[in-house]
Amino acid sequence: MSKRDYYEVLGINRDASEDEIKKAYRKLAMKHHPDRNPDNPKSEEHFKEAKEAYEILSDASKRTAYDQYGHAGVDSGSAGGNAQGFANSFSDIFGDIFGGRGGGQSNVYRGADLRYNLEITLEQAARGTETKIRIPTMEPCETCHGSGAKSGTKPITCPSCNGHGQVRVQQGFFSIQQTCPKCHGNGKYVASPCGTCNGAGRVKQHKTLSVKIPAGVDEGDRIRLSGEGEAGVNGGPSGDLYAVMHLLPHSVFQRDHNDLHCEMPISFTTAALGGEIEIPTLDGHAKIKIPAETQSGKIFRLRGKGIKGVRSHAHGDLLCHMIVETPVKLTARQRELLQELEALNQEDSSRHSPRAKSWMDKVREFFTE
Repeated sequence: MSKRDYYEVLGINRDASEDEIKKAYRKLAMKHHPDRNPDNPKSEEHFKEAKEAYEILSDASKRTAYDQYGHAGVDSGSAGGNAQGFANSFSDIFGDIFGGRGGGQSNVYRGADLRYNLEITLEQAARGTETKIRIPTMEPCETCHGSGAKSGTKPITCPSCNGHGQVRVQQGFFSIQQTCPKCHGNGKYVASPCGTCNGAGRVKQHKTLSVKIPAGVDEGDRIRLSGEGEAGVNGGPSGDLYAVMHLLPHSVFQRDHNDLHCEMPISFTTAALGGEIEIPTLDGHAKIKIPAETQSGKIFRLRGKGIKGVRSHAHGDLLCHMIVETPVKLTARQRELLQELEALNQEDSSRHSPRAKSWMDKVREFFTE
């Protein structure tokens, strides 16, 4: 398969300048680089094609030979004549793609975000509250004012990288940029470090913050305190602090989003005969009527007695789960009365204990199949 015209590959005119050639190649290299197109196998072909075209047209002698004789004038053996110059341009282009372009870089960094696990009670979550927290953080050193240098001195431009924060390392034909090992990418070198922070420019401290918790927060909700994270590096902005809500177990209620659940024990007599009981709520007490013949596990719903969430327009509900409590530590008289009751129930068990009868019928069917 014949090769395409190099000028056509780069999309330039035959009288294009060196800058136009380099600009065209940089655009194609960024577009077709395999790392940017992992799912497109043709990208690598286009990338290699553009690379070959640029290697020829960026060299004056090769370009002249190509203009006179076409592809026949530039065989594969002549490709190494300007390898060093090509490698430098190639690495510059890769710097554009991956953010490592020479000529210096920003040494100002934003501080890290912090996370604080804040435990609150169910009542605090429902009604909202304000609390104080004490957190460890990295703050600018007051002795050196964040410079990292000893008093009376100041950081100097790194002699290894001349303040760029990166150095070039030659590997074959290619020149690769990497972080300067002397200044660790800062571009500045502290010859006499501060005795308080050991040249870091920051020290570990503790600070107390006030956190306003809105009513209705739930497990895992986050409250952002802007700028209360770690201090930035070299004057960069501070990070943020995220207070993450964790609800402590409650002695009575269990929360399910905006609904509340509770178990309410009732006596055997109340369950059988019915009655009225008083149940707790977050705002006090409420009364519910228990109908006769209530079974254990029956749920009564009290509308609007739950929690109003942060993003909700109405309160959730309170769901009371009835638990029929079996009498314990019976007296002789109580035993006698219960035995008498049981005897009466057995006279017509299908009527007085329909669920037991239904269950036994299912058991018999299972074993007779």
